[in-house]
Amino acid sequence: MSRSDTVDRYRTIWISDVHLGTKACQAGLLLDFLKRTECETLYLVGDIVDGWRLKKNWYWPQAHNDVIQKLLRKARKGTKVYFLPGNHDEFGRQFLGQNFGEVEIVDEAIHTGADGRRYLVIHGDQFDVVVKYARWLAHIGDRAYVMLLAANTLVNAVRRRFGFSYWSLSAYLKHRTKKAVEFVGRFETALSEEARRHGVDGVVCGHIHTAEIKDMRGILYCNDGDWVESCTALVEHESGEMEILRWTGIEQTKAITLLPAARKAAA
Repeated sequence: MSRSDTVDRYRTIWISDVHLGTKACQAGLLLDFLKRTECETLYLVGDIVDGWRLKKNWYWPQAHNDVIQKLLRKARKGTKVYFLPGNHDEFGRQFLGQNFGEVEIVDEAIHTGADGRRYLVIHGDQFDVVVKYARWLAHIGDRAYVMLLAANTLVNAVRRRFGFSYWSLSAYLKHRTKKAVEFVGRFETALSEEARRHGVDGVVCGHIHTAEIKDMRGILYCNDGDWVESCTALVEHESGEMEILRWTGIEQTKAITLLPAARKAAA
């Protein structure tokens, strides 16, 4: 479905794990998404800028600057924008409670949906044992991940030459690795229990680059995915229904795919 002449409007949009400042960032697709969507409230749920990589190797092409400018422009034009720093842009945590360019910086937020359901919004690295207690190991894992994403970039360069859309090698491997699947399961459980402790109906997070909407024993777990592997965002419709959008493209023709929405039983 072509998106060239349409703008989709949502009540709320959540994006995270953009990793601006890295070659793996799909800045072009994200910029296209931002141009073709509007919302009342936009949550930037961490790892928008990859401070870890920028410290080691400065990389900041024009497309990355364009994404920042587009986000700030949305804030100036009336979209309520919240930035929740993650582990890769943890430098933002020293500015919690402040407002820059109409963007409010917070550690976590409580979002009330159109249907009255309340969601804890948090990046999620606080519940990653490796990041929290073994930062050196997290950095080693980050370097290995960068190598995998480099291979991912090469694969997609070949795919584009043959007219195929974006496809994530790294996501494919992650979903078929037992240890990765176990880690994701533990993460989902931990975030759902944190939402339960807050007395809310659901949680919205990022961090693990795995988009998902599922019921976790009465808690609606929502992960908005990323813009490195899956190119996904979480949106709230005017009805309060939550949906994962996957944004892909072939040259100038962009397409959008709806993943299964939250079941009514989870309401």
